[in-house]
Amino acid sequence: MSLIILIPAYNEEENIERVVNNIIENYPQYDYVVVNDGSRDHTAKICRKNGYNLIDLPVNLGLAGGFQAGMKYAHNNKYDYCIQFDGDGQHNPEYIEDMLKCMAQTGADIVIGSRFKTKKKPTSLRMMGNNVIEFAIMVTTHKKISDTTSGMRMFNAKTIKFMAKSMDFGPEPDTISYLIKCGAKVEEVQVEMNERIAGESYLTMSRAIEYMLRMCMSIFFIQWFRKKTKI
Repeated sequence: MSLIILIPAYNEEENIERVVNNIIENYPQYDYVVVNDGSRDHTAKICRKNGYNLIDLPVNLGLAGGFQAGMKYAHNNKYDYCIQFDGDGQHNPEYIEDMLKCMAQTGADIVIGSRFKTKKKPTSLRMMGNNVIEFAIMVTTHKKISDTTSGMRMFNAKTIKFMAKSMDFGPEPDTISYLIKCGAKVEEVQVEMNERIAGESYLTMSRAIEYMLRMCMSIFFIQWFRKKTKI
């Protein structure tokens, strides 16, 4: 059994050392790769200085492009599992083992680290977007996912191959919706996530609303026109 932690990073110079060093020092049983997505700050320089395993993209491809570069790396190096892991320090590697166990016990193709599997969601405008996307996925796939916007997702080898060889599939809720329609089994594991310590989040309130609308448009309409390929 081999697993790689995929860490997409864009302008994470204030966080990347803390994230990667934690993995190296406390979770050496897992491999990792940082995908620097054309950062404008010193993210790549810090990674090279520390000798981190690095894919250094020369231009910013966006989350979908960086994610696919990491999936291609995982597939080409024949990893059994790949877990998407934010470079801002919000995700905790201590839950990787629980997610692996869930995947083994349930036969899942994707396991999501969920903040709300067993805990109640807070009431906020931002969480309203999560609820709307959850409703959209449930209506179109009949699968309830409690934390649709979680960026902590584990994929098995079959799904890694599918994502590595497919174009224009980012690590987003609409992709999860599409994969369910293609036959992927998705499960969730309760996790705790940290608040961002340094740097700025991309997701402002206006962008959160735009993101919700874009995801719902894709889930309700665009995904129906994609060719369904059995995973």
